[in-house]
Amino acid sequence: MFEFKKCFSADGAEFPGLYEILPKVFGDSRGYFLETYSERDFFDAGLKMKFVQDNQSASSRGVLRGLHFQKKHPQGKLVRALHGKVYDVAVDLRKESPAFGKYYGILLDSEKHNQFYIPEGFAHGFYVVSDAAVFAYKCTDFYHPEDEGGLMWNDSSIGIDWNAAGAVDCPILSEKDKNHPAFSFASDYFNIDGKWTGII
Repeated sequence: MFEFKKCFSADGAEFPGLYEILPKVFGDSRGYFLETYSERDFFDAGLKMKFVQDNQSASSRGVLRGLHFQKKHPQGKLVRALHGKVYDVAVDLRKESPAFGKYYGILLDSEKHNQFYIPEGFAHGFYVVSDAAVFAYKCTDFYHPEDEGGLMWNDSSIGIDWNAAGAVDCPILSEKDKNHPAFSFASDYFNIDGKWTGII
């Protein structure tokens, strides 16, 4: 019922555990039906995570949320656009990953129904490229507000091409997201699992 596509950086490095997931969609004149998650199919593909929390947000065009991670309680996330389109980005924070410090960007489209699984050990963010978007994600750990971390959305050392999906140069950011540190400052504090080893 699902196609699981591995993800690679522009220079060919694999992001272990990072997948674009394409569900089988059954449609006719009445509309459509699809499964958005099946433990059996995900387990068969090697994705044996347990989800404990579902989140949903609504945003207007030009909103950028990210780049976020949890320091001591990293979350795996299964993300999708319920309405509209978002350019979704994951940055690998795992010290021994072949893609450490690299990013992968993907357009999530509610009409395509594609999903993105981001395992623990990544920073995550997205930019809304449609007039509005409703964004949903399942998490493998609970939200811990005291544990929040983040990276600068336009850090040149990561080099995210937000324009790849039609983003603008001046996105709408929260005050918190305007003040995250650069990856060059934060990178020494991540371990092999992407957990934060510095002082919170």
